[in-house]
Amino acid sequence: MINIIKEEIEIEESLESRLRVICDFCNTTPTIINGSIRRIDKTNLTYIEPHRIYIKNNLYLAFNYSSEIYVNNLGKKIKLSELEDYIKQA
Repeated sequence: MINIIKEEIEIEESLESRLRVICDFCNTTPTIINGSIRRIDKTNLTYIEPHRIYIKNNLYLAFNYSSEIYVNNLGKKIKLSELEDYIKQA
């Protein structure tokens, strides 16, 4: 039987505050769901689940200590500094 161990990762304080400031400029409030680390017991397989941020019904994915944020999935990324303009266009 496969045993998957899940450990929640708290969002970095500076990332969270930066997201909240950006959303304040866009007159919206983000919904932040912490990511996690998932490990398969007795193997070296590990998956890092990104933090999920919902802003105006759009999904954004972020990792701690990264200057980039992903839009809807890991296929499209933008710089965190461009997020405000992206939200206003969406």
